[in-house]
Amino acid sequence: MAENSTINNPNISGPSRRRRNKPWANKPTVKDLAKEAGVSTATVSRALNQPDSVSEDLRHRVEAAAKKLDYMPSAAARILSSNKSNTIGAVFPTLNNAIFSGSIEAFENTLAENGYTLLLTVSSYDQKNEEKHIRRLLERGVDGILLVGLNHSKAVWEILEKAACPYVTIWGYRRNTDIPYIGIDNAKAAEQIIDHLVELGHKRIALLAGIVRGNDRAEQRLRGFKRGLKRHGQDADPELILQRPYGHEYGREALDIFLGHANPPTAIVCGNDVLAMGVLFEATARGIAVPGELSITGYDNLPITEHMMPAMTTVSIPSEEMGVHAAEALVQKLKHNEQLTSECLPAPLIVRGTTGPAALNKKRSGTKKRRNPGS
Repeated sequence: MAENSTINNPNISGPSRRRRNKPWANKPTVKDLAKEAGVSTATVSRALNQPDSVSEDLRHRVEAAAKKLDYMPSAAARILSSNKSNTIGAVFPTLNNAIFSGSIEAFENTLAENGYTLLLTVSSYDQKNEEKHIRRLLERGVDGILLVGLNHSKAVWEILEKAACPYVTIWGYRRNTDIPYIGIDNAKAAEQIIDHLVELGHKRIALLAGIVRGNDRAEQRLRGFKRGLKRHGQDADPELILQRPYGHEYGREALDIFLGHANPPTAIVCGNDVLAMGVLFEATARGIAVPGELSITGYDNLPITEHMMPAMTTVSIPSEEMGVHAAEALVQKLKHNEQLTSECLPAPLIVRGTTGPAALNKKRSGTKKRRNPGS
């Protein structure tokens, strides 16, 4: 019987068998690359890790040799030789919120244009998870870190300070802080909404906020909502303030609760567009005219909001700009040791079709239709 097993075949030596089972054993080395380019291994190292330190001709020769041999440099070796990984770590609270995708893509694209790679992790709004992810990113030798918001555990700041790792935050805003941020004034943006609704004659205004715990952006919007009402001589009614997770179904549920009050609101301010869409869907299902009987506002300006019927009044968040500016700030810090400074970007109110003059103060229940709660 013919012997098909390479393991027991005496004609195949031990080292050959190992190379067959381990394809990386034939991977070209720096020595192979130096021989192909006709230069020393030291020159290859400089050409790969410090391209500006060699002539253009040498750099092209090494690049051509690397392409011919399909050479992939070792990230670990590059970090040891240059003390840089050309990677940036980022910890986002969730990927379930569509508004974060714009910041992530813009941040990654800008980093790539400058020769950096993004390592992305998700904390799920859990401070312990965030601490763990930051430690692991630092263990992998990231050159800088991006965080979302300004509220983080004491351990996070201690870890970053001890590692002497440059970092910047996005989405948050705080006066008189040493924490570098590229953000927006969420409280001021929420006040804009109140100004708009009060000008339209609304006196019973409800707030459907995101979950405030562990989310300084939601907390600031809640603060701005209350501050805006107080500035106009109105008190925030605790019964007209709800916190709900991110999801259309929670917006629908909230409208049901608000309409159950003896004196229901004439306007509902939502902490994000997804909750606002849920409120609008439920109002439509009940036959409640928007904005004739009920005004609704969102927050984020997701692309779909301008195409809805009616189009959503919402706050426009410069998500992409925050990502670009944050990446540029880190790159300038890493390449030119420029000081990281803070920047507050504008977040204007976009008035569309879901807000109008206050309706007469009367109980509106509408016709509740049977539906799928998760729709």
